[in-house]
Amino acid sequence: MKQYLQILFACNLLVLLSSCGPRWSETDKGDYNIVDNKGGKTLGYSSHSGVTLLEKNGYAFKDLNKNGEIDKYEDWRLSNDQRAKDLAHQLTIEEIAGLMLYSSHQSIPSRPRGYFAGTYNGKPYTEGETEPSDLTDQQMKFLKEDNLRHILLTSVKTPVIAAQWSNKTQAFCESIGKGIPANNSSDPRHGTTARAVYDAAAGGQISMWPSSIGMAATFNPNLVKEFGQTAASEYRALGITTALSPQVDIATDPRWMRFKGTFGESPKLAAAMAKAYCDGFQSDEWGMKSVNAMVKHWPGGGSGEGGRDAHYGIGKYAVYPGNNFDDHLVPFLEGAFDLDGETQMASAVMPYYTISWNQDQNSEQVGNTFSRYLITDLLRNKYGYDGVVCTDWGATRDHTAMDAFIDGKPWGIEELSIVDRHYKVLMVGADQFGGNNDAKPIIAAYEKGVKELGEDKMRARMEQSAVRLLRNIFRTGLFENPYLDLEKTKSIVGHSDKMTAGYEAQLQSIVLVKNQHKTLPLKDKKKVYVPKRYTPASRNFLGMETAASMDFPVSMDLVKKYYTVTENPDQADFAIVFIQNPEATIGYDKADLAKGGNGYSPISLQYRDYTATDARDVSIAGGDPLETFANRTYKNKTTKTANITDMQLVLDTKTKMGDKPVIVSVTTTKPLVFNEFEAAASAILVNFGVQDQAVFDLIAGKAEPSALLPMQMPINMSTVEKQFEDVPFDMVVHKDSDGNKYDFGFGMNWNGVITDERVGKYEK
Repeated sequence: MKQYLQILFACNLLVLLSSCGPRWSETDKGDYNIVDNKGGKTLGYSSHSGVTLLEKNGYAFKDLNKNGEIDKYEDWRLSNDQRAKDLAHQLTIEEIAGLMLYSSHQSIPSRPRGYFAGTYNGKPYTEGETEPSDLTDQQMKFLKEDNLRHILLTSVKTPVIAAQWSNKTQAFCESIGKGIPANNSSDPRHGTTARAVYDAAAGGQISMWPSSIGMAATFNPNLVKEFGQTAASEYRALGITTALSPQVDIATDPRWMRFKGTFGESPKLAAAMAKAYCDGFQSDEWGMKSVNAMVKHWPGGGSGEGGRDAHYGIGKYAVYPGNNFDDHLVPFLEGAFDLDGETQMASAVMPYYTISWNQDQNSEQVGNTFSRYLITDLLRNKYGYDGVVCTDWGATRDHTAMDAFIDGKPWGIEELSIVDRHYKVLMVGADQFGGNNDAKPIIAAYEKGVKELGEDKMRARMEQSAVRLLRNIFRTGLFENPYLDLEKTKSIVGHSDKMTAGYEAQLQSIVLVKNQHKTLPLKDKKKVYVPKRYTPASRNFLGMETAASMDFPVSMDLVKKYYTVTENPDQADFAIVFIQNPEATIGYDKADLAKGGNGYSPISLQYRDYTATDARDVSIAGGDPLETFANRTYKNKTTKTANITDMQLVLDTKTKMGDKPVIVSVTTTKPLVFNEFEAAASAILVNFGVQDQAVFDLIAGKAEPSALLPMQMPINMSTVEKQFEDVPFDMVVHKDSDGNKYDFGFGMNWNGVITDERVGKYEK
């Protein structure tokens, strides 16, 4: 018995001693160190940042504020809320103001001139001389002097350079202040390159998937969740922890230029897709796999009067002639705010620029970001949302032009100073300022609040936002380990399995709307005629010009993999014509303004010249400090479409081919009027932005179409003018020569019209 007790004592002592010893080990990874806490969190830190490790109960913790103590926010054993509240209380007003900033667009490396430009030690980026993964002078300034921690990334040279830049940024942030990591973000970046060739054995820069409206055409939320999970893994490998998406506005006006970024016009379908998207990005539970989803645009921006967009002063008003405001909330309330996973709801929300005309019950006609009713009364109080609310980019800057994309958008409060605009945003319950690198207006707004409300109340208001902002950084594990293993980045981003999943999703997003006499599929290696397409000269929203051109619309080397090519239509067995939807204007014409008109013009969905005889005599909304009138009507005005040649190309090809099949592939970003060319086509495929190879795989029968239209296709522009901007499914739709109606939920496979459970589930 005595010997047994001695053995038992020795064993207990051994256990006691081992439990008191270190439970962690450290590995030098070169630019950073990794600390493995057995049974705890894995830490990463830069040995050059000044951060050291502290030990407690055998575990390692990072001393981020370098005070020699383990603060609550440094204790990874505590909840995200506890840590966020502790750190928020420690921050100075200047540091909180920095958290409220969301940077302007940052390109890695920075462009040498123009928009997104930056410098390196005072010099522009020079290929072969400048290290592309270095921080710019401007980035170091806004990180250190303005305490900014939310960075919006645009283009990156390569995935590895993005990861290297992220590591350098995190080490820099770790070396200053309280060691708050950078929360890097991105607009959607998984779009397709039309001429890119898919090879199941090869990877790429990043996987390519359908656009949101293409995803909607699959009517498959499970596919969207798969995309979210895939995209999140690639984002994390690039150092991105917040997605400025999804865009869940229901696109109830077919003319809206942002239609492509939505999940279509159905509230039910948009809600299902929003839920799946956010669940995929944020993961089933918060952690190192999670990417914050910033859902946009509260409370819906798809009902701009006349189809105009609120990025411009001409499109500042969203109107509700159908009294259908509540439908626009459905994708938020039943989708993004009601997730199946443990993250529960999208972690951030972006209001749109629009003034939701006559919807503010406090009788304010101001942009959604500035509306206390929409942000506090409705979003916060009625619907219980306590995530981050971030303004859209440039909402507080000065407004100087009616038709400039790069312009301030302080709709409804243009007369206020920049400081007062920031103060109003804070007072209505929003937390963050998109596209603002400068903390001074926020600090000045705080000082104004101190004078009006007292320091205690204003400090509490600032801390409230700080907690929300910090919580999203804690949730994604950045305080533990923000560093990236470059080899893992190489193995994750654009991996062949991800490229394959994206390509298969593209195939599922293409809608077959016409297949006369079962023209498709064309499996035999026949002779094909592909006419050249004229691309008119254009200028993008940044002012960059593209010259007119006349060329083949697809790679002819790709075509030759499927068919024998001939440039003589007489020798061809069939033709394939590639066109794009009518290229509409933004709804404004300076020439009309110069002639004494109001400048407003129709937005057309047809190729031929369009005169708006059915437009409103008097606009529902109007008024701007730069205008002397409020009536924005464009009744009886005519507009032209730049690419009318696309329609003519179909008709000319039909003339050349005679009775032989003409297949039309339409790439579109929104609804269009089909009656101008549909009768000339034997088969029509509609896509929303895919690799050309996917179109050929369907034509050749290597895959079968399964997608459905996520929107109505109008019979003409008269029905477009007569529909209500805020109401879905209220147009007369096109009926083709086979008697099929191009309505929401319509699509065909090789057997004919698709009638499966998807149609019933998301029917109008």
